[in-house]
Amino acid sequence: MLNKAMQDAMNEQINKEMFSSYLYLSMAAYFEDKNLPGFAHWMRVQEAEEREHAMKFYEFILERGGKVTLKAIDAPGTEWTSTLEVAEEVAAHEAKVTSSIYALYELALQEKDYPSQIMLQWFISEQVEEEKNAAEIVANLKLIEDRGTAVLMLDHRLGKRGDD
Repeated sequence: MLNKAMQDAMNEQINKEMFSSYLYLSMAAYFEDKNLPGFAHWMRVQEAEEREHAMKFYEFILERGGKVTLKAIDAPGTEWTSTLEVAEEVAAHEAKVTSSIYALYELALQEKDYPSQIMLQWFISEQVEEEKNAAEIVANLKLIEDRGTAVLMLDHRLGKRGDD
C-alpha cells in the first residue's frame, strides 16, 4: 500500500510532468511559427515523453492502492527571443525535474518505501539522458550562434529524432 506522503508527492509529480508536457508543446508551437519543423518535431517527441512519465506515476499510484488526484496545470510561456533561449529553458527545466525526482527518491528512502525506490531509479536514469540531450542542443546552438544554414542543419537533424 502506498502511504499518504508518497501518494501526495507522486500526485504533485504527475502535475509537474504534465506541465512539462504542456511547456514542450508550447515550445513546439513556437518552433512551428518560426518555420523550424525539426525543432518542433523534437519538442513534440519531448512532450509525448513527459506525458508518458506522468502516466507512469499515475499507474504506479493505482497499482499501489493509492488515489490519483489531478490538479490544474499552470499555463506555460509562449514567447521566446531565440532558439537558444528555448534550448536553455529546456535544459534548466530538466534540471528542475531532476531535483524533483531526487526529492521523491529521498522521501521514498525516509518512508522505507522500497517499491517506490525501485520505480524512481528508472526516472533517475531517464533524467541523466534528458539533461544530456538538452545540454548538447544548447552547446550546438552556442557553437553555431544562430547562423542560418547551421540552424537549418541542426533543425533537419532534430527532425529525424525517433526515426532510428
